[in-house]
Amino acid sequence: MPLSPLPASRSLPFAVLLVSLLVAAAGWAPASHAQSRTIDRIAAVVGDDIVLTSEVDQLVRQQTQRQQRSYSEELWMQSLQNLIDQKLLAEKARRDTTLNISEQQVSQGLDRRIDQMASRAGGRDQLEKIYGKSVLEIKEQFRGNFRSQMLAQRLRQRRMQKINITPSEVRQWFEEIPTDSLPDLPKTVRLSQIVRYPKPSEAAKAEAEKLITSVRDSIVNGGASIEAMARQFSDDSGTASSGGSLGTVSLDQLVPEFAAVASRTPVGQISQVFYNESQDGYHILRVNSESGNTVNLNHILVKAKSDASGADRAKSYLQSVRDSIVNHDQPFELMARRHSEEERSAENGGRVTDPQSGARDLVLDALNPSWRRTIRNLEIGDISQPTEVQLLNGDQAFHIVRLGDRTPAHRASLEEDYQRIRRLALQDKRNRKMQEWIDKIRDEVYVEVRVTKDDLSQLRSVR
Repeated sequence: MPLSPLPASRSLPFAVLLVSLLVAAAGWAPASHAQSRTIDRIAAVVGDDIVLTSEVDQLVRQQTQRQQRSYSEELWMQSLQNLIDQKLLAEKARRDTTLNISEQQVSQGLDRRIDQMASRAGGRDQLEKIYGKSVLEIKEQFRGNFRSQMLAQRLRQRRMQKINITPSEVRQWFEEIPTDSLPDLPKTVRLSQIVRYPKPSEAAKAEAEKLITSVRDSIVNGGASIEAMARQFSDDSGTASSGGSLGTVSLDQLVPEFAAVASRTPVGQISQVFYNESQDGYHILRVNSESGNTVNLNHILVKAKSDASGADRAKSYLQSVRDSIVNHDQPFELMARRHSEEERSAENGGRVTDPQSGARDLVLDALNPSWRRTIRNLEIGDISQPTEVQLLNGDQAFHIVRLGDRTPAHRASLEEDYQRIRRLALQDKRNRKMQEWIDKIRDEVYVEVRVTKDDLSQLRSVR
């Protein structure tokens, strides 16, 4: 089963491609174990590698789920060609002596991918049930293919970075889209924010420390697993569902207090309770393995809950920051970098971006009610009063917001949506140039397709 992102379609219509970039979001789920029990055969041979019909079936399932498309023989054959292209690129990358990926990079990338798979499957235990194998066995199954995919992706990126697009090419690309096929785009806003997290009281800290100490005792002395306790008690929304797994990380990537504990905790043991000020919470961790400066970790976080006094202090702090901007001409961007505690937006001068796509234009109806209430009566350039908010990453905090722009719902146009359309036109040009290059690789690598469109009815009848 391919682990890499889906390859680009060989010939998506312009309007479909436009909608997919501007308004669609993709999902992924591993195939069920039952789905994998099918009669398999070789669909194609690419050099010394093969493409199995089960791989094509899996890619077709992903496409139909993501794009809400119905199965068709054309889609199946297109998916087969996409996998052949992927194998061709991997073969070209293996022959390129200027490309190099270390075993450590492969391990780290594979750990991240397994963690993503486990999170979407409902945890590592569920992932093992789906595949009928342990996580270690799953990793070994995918390692060779994953390395090839990393090499191929690096080669693809190198080629694509050399391809650019001119304004006249953007206009020509857009003008080729039939007017009646242009999508209607929703209302969007551009926002900047300065965030402060309410600080917990000493009593709240003591309560959190008491809870995580009890959790640790259940693991160390009561026989509970750290994975089960993380799912039940951890306040880290990003890792709780996967049993607290952080995967393999470099110690340099961890905050100092976390790195210090990880570096001195013996492999397989549960650390002592420690406080992480940046998250206002108490941790325990288990080091699963270590190699040089990297460790594989599971952890549990119990946050100290804030009370009314913490909220008042956060709002008072933001009121002072707002006063400096509004009445003393301090630049919003500078104040965001100095005072905002939400790292992602702070480093960008307060600019809020979609955490999935990175887009600056946020769909208004997709924002939760706390955001919409805050900006409802703001004019462009206005800065809100301090308000409580659920941030885009799910954290509760207080913030002040500057409304940068409002764009009403409208039919896509070159004038209003140039930057987004330019990105799409560039993506399409890069895909076409890449496809032309991959087609040339076919002259260098042996390719034999063993499943034709006429074979598909028989294949489906035995599945």
